[in-house]
Amino acid sequence: MTTHSSLSVGMLLFENATQLDLTGAYEVFARMPGTRVSLLSSTPAPVRTEWGLTITPDVPLSAAPAFDVICVPGGWGVNALFADDALLDFLRAQGESARYVTSVCSGALLLGAAGLLRGYRATTHWMSLDLLQLFGATPVAERVVRDRNRITGAGVTAGIDFALVLAAELFGDAEAQRIQLAIEYDPHPPFDSGSSRNAPTDVRDAVLRAGESSLARRRDAIEEALRRRT
Repeated sequence: MTTHSSLSVGMLLFENATQLDLTGAYEVFARMPGTRVSLLSSTPAPVRTEWGLTITPDVPLSAAPAFDVICVPGGWGVNALFADDALLDFLRAQGESARYVTSVCSGALLLGAAGLLRGYRATTHWMSLDLLQLFGATPVAERVVRDRNRITGAGVTAGIDFALVLAAELFGDAEAQRIQLAIEYDPHPPFDSGSSRNAPTDVRDAVLRAGESSLARRRDAIEEALRRRT
């Protein structure tokens, strides 16, 4: 449990990020005691997320201090970042000093591209889970995976679960439960299709078809980035 009077959390923001990856975890982090949450981007300009919601960052990467917690959300926008050496260098530097290195959804792939998941167990969105192996990580099909100071959340809505796990780690179960109640996080989904293990086959196949081309581009981008570094 943290004894810090002030905890700093840096959350990466980039074009075509999935906003709920970011904002679900942000909502929890912002409610943690004595915590300052900063949104980080390559420039101070507003950033358009995947479905058009625009979010204004707080701190450009070039001026960012070291953070206690670094958090990387996901989305199809990560596909353009595997070859962004400046961003990956930033994540490596943050990873060396952060108390916790974390991600939501396909943000784990950016951690992997920065070399921060090699030898670690990790999770990500079910459609990209196997890609973690390309970075030397061990894929785990769980909602939240913790391995030492790496904590990764699965797809999109798992960001809330992940953030509550981290809140409990930092401030204790009671504080995490108070946050959970304050945001009334008591999910009762109308369908049991929120996991690839439970969803009907036709539903799963439809989601895979819809993401097929983006997923192929993601794999190609990762493989090209890895070739550049060998």
